[in-house]
Amino acid sequence: MSNNVLVFAEQRNGVLKRVAFEMLGLGAELAAALGSQVEAVLLGASVDSLPDTLAQYGATRVYVADDPALAVYSSEGYANTLAALIGKVEPGVILIGATAMGKDLAPRLAARLGVGLAPDCTTLAVADGRLVATRPIYAGKALARVRLTGDPQIVTVRPNVLPAPEPDVAKTATVEPVDVAAGDVRARVVEVLAAGEGEIDVAEATVIVAGGRGLGGPEGFDLIRRLARTLNAAVGASRAAVDAGWIDHAHQVGQTGKTVTPDLYIACGISGAIQHLAGMKTAKCIVAVNKDAEAPIFNTADYGIVGDLNVVLPLLDQECQALLAE
Repeated sequence: MSNNVLVFAEQRNGVLKRVAFEMLGLGAELAAALGSQVEAVLLGASVDSLPDTLAQYGATRVYVADDPALAVYSSEGYANTLAALIGKVEPGVILIGATAMGKDLAPRLAARLGVGLAPDCTTLAVADGRLVATRPIYAGKALARVRLTGDPQIVTVRPNVLPAPEPDVAKTATVEPVDVAAGDVRARVVEVLAAGEGEIDVAEATVIVAGGRGLGGPEGFDLIRRLARTLNAAVGASRAAVDAGWIDHAHQVGQTGKTVTPDLYIACGISGAIQHLAGMKTAKCIVAVNKDAEAPIFNTADYGIVGDLNVVLPLLDQECQALLAE
């Protein structure tokens, strides 16, 4: 068993996700502490142009499984191929982004390898040659420090928590083909319903404008989308707004939705129930707009505006447009 750090480089339709670069930056730090190297594994179809990019972000070796069978994410196909690779290269640490794909893939991989998993971590450190992971528990009301005892040590890390390193175009990596071991895949993806054109996924956004029950109806999201366009932001929502049918579940942030860590989170008409806070309280800056001065969201927000959002949001949009035009 080596001490090398293996990063799962997530890609969709031949485009690397930002979380892959974040994992490489973290992997390089852990590898330095462990006296090892950071490597990457890339699964997909027609992805032969991507290893150069991974090298620029720090990967010293890139394992590539390029096959039409891996064109669309398959839980069993990806897990089987990864497990077979890990059995050969024996990394000490495996880093996977805590995205929708990563949350599905990591536990399957851990089960196949018979090892533990530290999910949805926000920080990682090395102590006595082993990983110590910090992760939120109890809907974000407490932080747990977890030490993994088995090998390899598998961790999923929350996106946007860590910065991506600056790419170095002079760096190169050894590229090694990987045999596809998809095996007997019992479930296949037959169709992917993509989000609307131009929409930003809240799980990957650096700025999110979110609406809740206080919008009063689906038409309230017109104000949210207007401000989101100005800020090049994603549109988020509370569970109450989704349950009411005002917006699709893909936009839901919270314990039963997506966990996000943007640079800026603007919560409009959202009361601040603990279930919603569990999904966004790690945002670097939180701005709350609510007409109820006693709304719990103000206890978490960095900045608060007490007022009618139908009045506040158009003014906020105007000011943001003026600032961006300078």
